[in-house]
Amino acid sequence: MKRFLIRSGISPLDLFDAPTIIARDAIGSNVGNLLYAYSIYRNLWTEDTEIIPDYYRIDPDDADHINETYDGYLIPLADAFRETFRRQLKQYTKLIKRLKIPVYIIGVGLRAPYEPDLKAGFPFDTDVKNFVKAVLEKTGQIGLRGEITSAYLTQLGFQAGVDHQVIGCPSMYTFGKNLTIKDITLNEHTKIFTNLAPIAPQPVVDFMRHGLQNYPDVTFIPQDIDELTLTYSGGTYLNGPSLGKELRNYPNNLESPEYRSGKVRFFLSAPSWIKAMKMADLSIGTRLHGNVAAAIAGTPGIIFPADARMRELSEFHGLTTYQADAIDENTTLSDILEQVDIHSPERKQAANFANFEAFLDKNQLSHIDFDSTEAAPLDKKLESVQLLPPVEPLVNCEKQEILQRLEANYPALKARNKTIQDRSAKTTKQLRKAKNELQTQKTEWESEKVELEAKLLRAKQVNQRLKAKLTAKNKKIRNQRVTLNRRSVKLALRIADQFRK
Repeated sequence: MKRFLIRSGISPLDLFDAPTIIARDAIGSNVGNLLYAYSIYRNLWTEDTEIIPDYYRIDPDDADHINETYDGYLIPLADAFRETFRRQLKQYTKLIKRLKIPVYIIGVGLRAPYEPDLKAGFPFDTDVKNFVKAVLEKTGQIGLRGEITSAYLTQLGFQAGVDHQVIGCPSMYTFGKNLTIKDITLNEHTKIFTNLAPIAPQPVVDFMRHGLQNYPDVTFIPQDIDELTLTYSGGTYLNGPSLGKELRNYPNNLESPEYRSGKVRFFLSAPSWIKAMKMADLSIGTRLHGNVAAAIAGTPGIIFPADARMRELSEFHGLTTYQADAIDENTTLSDILEQVDIHSPERKQAANFANFEAFLDKNQLSHIDFDSTEAAPLDKKLESVQLLPPVEPLVNCEKQEILQRLEANYPALKARNKTIQDRSAKTTKQLRKAKNELQTQKTEWESEKVELEAKLLRAKQVNQRLKAKLTAKNKKIRNQRVTLNRRSVKLALRIADQFRK
């Protein structure tokens, strides 16, 4: 039985409730991270392979334990090539250099504006190069999320098709090569799931608030961990990624219509999210994985791409998109549906999946039989797991449950705060150690500098003495030449006088 370690905050078999997820940040700040990890679990968990989560622990000192315990390290990533992930990237680089087992990067991308200026470079270029070099010493090829990331790594000196291969997002391959998306007919019974990210352009946010008012069955599906805290307890989460933004009509407090109506659901696992998505008629918004969940569930999804990350994945997978700059105050959902093709992901799925399978084979990663009609090993294990329901907002709760949530939320936030403090203390300790090492190095360099300066001074003194000796010798030689010349002249004159006599 092979045992693989995987970068993951939650195993599909774990039943983490909201307080546990908040305390541990088990979703890596965004529940969308569970989707691509779930795909790896499901496709690579075989009768002969077990996959164990690392719970997002990155510590180079774990290298010996990992080498002794596991046969490989699976690292699926999102847009990890970004400024806010530099610390983790450096830690991974240190860890990977010390590993003796294969390391597999199954999907990684670049965070950049919608039209990135790759030639200008990024502050984290060196960190990315070091990371990729370390990984390539342990694997055959790195899997990338899209062509923009491929162009970026190529510019950094890595060869496309050799060092890296575009595979898209693994979440799109959760259930294999077949993708069938159902049709949609808009009416008063249409069930719509919406999603938003704080990077959403204002016209999109306004449309999501006002453009869907004619449809009574609309549910908001938040994804960030601060939104989980808001949904669960009504509180904020350390001024997180979503609640810390000032956007008009953005659902970031309990006074938002979405929360006041009770039509908010925060899913705690990938399987429960996908299962619920199958019951929806449409998913729409600015969240990539919110709409990927729809696609693999067979539900139409429309994405408003806002950056290079969403752009490259939408283009690679043929995800249905609509540009934000085409929206105005008169835009309706019917208008959008008339201009898009909700079945576009179907046409790219088979070829993309074959490419993904080839990538796995190139890296010698065993996987389930994709052509088998039998349930996957992980599916069989999940049959005995009773998945937790999504978290609903406080307005939907009875008084007793509200009290229970508030009581559970405080220790969860306290534990999370301690985790952050511990991480900060560890980082401070590492910085102090690095500072001391630099100071020691500086002292050694200064000592060497003094020694070199002394040697240089001695060399100059020796050189000056040699120059003085050389000058004296040259003077003596000149004097001897003058004397010799006088003697030669006198001798010549004497000889001439003798001939005249």
